[in-house]
Amino acid sequence: MYPLKFRPILKSTIWGGSKIIPFKHLDNEQEQVGESWEISDVKGDESIVANGTDEGKNLTQMVSEYKEQLVGKANYERFGGKFPLLIKFIDAQQDLSIQVHPNDEIAMQRHNSLGKTEMWYIIGNDNGKAHLRSGLSKELTPEKYAEMVENNTICDALADYAVQPGDVFFLPAGRIHSIGAGCFLAEIQETSNITYRIYDFNRKDKNGNTRELHTELAKDVIDYSVLPDYRTHYTPKKDEPVEIARCEHFTTTVYDLTESMTMDYSELDSFVIYICMEGKCTITDDQGNKIEMQAGESVLFPATTNSLAVIPTEGVKFLETYI
Repeated sequence: MYPLKFRPILKSTIWGGSKIIPFKHLDNEQEQVGESWEISDVKGDESIVANGTDEGKNLTQMVSEYKEQLVGKANYERFGGKFPLLIKFIDAQQDLSIQVHPNDEIAMQRHNSLGKTEMWYIIGNDNGKAHLRSGLSKELTPEKYAEMVENNTICDALADYAVQPGDVFFLPAGRIHSIGAGCFLAEIQETSNITYRIYDFNRKDKNGNTRELHTELAKDVIDYSVLPDYRTHYTPKKDEPVEIARCEHFTTTVYDLTESMTMDYSELDSFVIYICMEGKCTITDDQGNKIEMQAGESVLFPATTNSLAVIPTEGVKFLETYI
C-alpha cells in the first residue's frame, strides 16, 4: 500500500466562513464553507481516494479491500469494516450551537453509532477575536440545565476561552461545548455524526427556519462535573514530537519541523494520519513511495508503513494521529 490523499468534502453551513478554500488551495466558489471533511467514513459522506492506483475508491471500499493492511490488526478486530476516525478543518464565522455528543455506549443504544470524543487544534483566531466554550464553569443539575436552556441563559454556565493559534482542547463525550466565531481549527474525532444541539441562539436559516434542538436527549448525556481548566497545556518545541492528546480513541502529536526527521512506525499496529497546518514537506515511506504535503492537506498512511522520512520545505507544522 501507499500514502493516501482524499478529495475534500466541503460543507456549507449557516455559520461557515471563507478561510477553508484558500487554505486548501482549492479553485472553488462554494460559499460559507464551515467544514472540510478530510478523511471520513461517515455513511453518505465517504472520502474518495485522490491519488495512485486506488484513485476513485471510497474509504469504506478501501477498508473492505485492505482490512488490517490499512487500519492495523487490532483496529480491524475492534471496528470491523468501519474506519474509526473523522478528520476535519472547521472555519466558524459565527458561533456554532451549544452542543454535546453521547459516548459510545449511549450512541450505540440510541443510534447504532460510535459516540464522539474529539479534540481541537487552533490554527487561526481571526486576529485575536476568536473564542470557544468548553465545559461547565458552574455546577448545574439536569433540572437547572433545562431551565437555563429555556431561559436562553445556558451560555452563562459555560467556560469561555479566548484562543490563540496552537491552543488545544480535548473534548471527551459528554462535555458541553461550542466553537466560537473566529475559530479556524483542525478537529480529530471518532467516526460519528451524532450531535445533540442544545441551544442555537434562536437564529434562522435563509428560509426563516430554526434548527432542531435536542435539549432532552442531551440532559442525561452531559457530564455535569466542573473542572478548573479545560484547555490542554503543553510546551511547543521545534524539531521534536510533542504529544497533545492520548485516549482510547486516538493519540495525537504535533510536529514543528525545520529539519528532516525519520518516523519509526515498525512497532505500531495502526494507520497514521498527518494533518498539515503550515508549510510544505516531502515524505518518503520505507517502500520508496514519495508524496508531497502542504498546508491544508491530510494524508493517510496505511498500517503497513514501517517508517517515514519527512523533509521540510522552509518548515512544516502538522498533527500526527493514530489509534
